[in-house]
Amino acid sequence: MDVERIQRKLRDFARQRDWDRYHSPKNLAMALGVEVAELMELFQWVDPEESRNVVTRPADLAAVTDEVADVAIYVIRLADVLGVDLEIAIEEKIAKNAKKYPEDRPHRWSMS
Repeated sequence: MDVERIQRKLRDFARQRDWDRYHSPKNLAMALGVEVAELMELFQWVDPEESRNVVTRPADLAAVTDEVADVAIYVIRLADVLGVDLEIAIEEKIAKNAKKYPEDRPHRWSMS
C-alpha cells in the first residue's frame, strides 16, 4: 500500500470539497470512532465462528469491506493531518509490542 499516495488523494479530496476546516484531529478521531462502531455493529450479535464465516457471504463481506475502508481512510487522514509517519509509527509499535509480549509468553494478556 502506498500510504503517501493515498494521503495525497484524501488531502486533495478534502481540499476540493472545502473539508479541511472540518478535518481537525478532534473531528477526525471522532469520525474514526463512529466508523469503528459501524464496523463493530456488523459483528454485534454473531458468535466468533459466524464472524469468521463472513467471507462466505458476499453481501456481508462487502459491508465489512466498506467499513474497514472507512476506518483506514480516517486513520490515514488523521495521521496526515498530524504529520505522523504511519510506517515508522507502526514499525515502532510492533517493536514495543514484541518487548511487551515476548514469544515465550504468547498468552500473556495485559491491560497496561
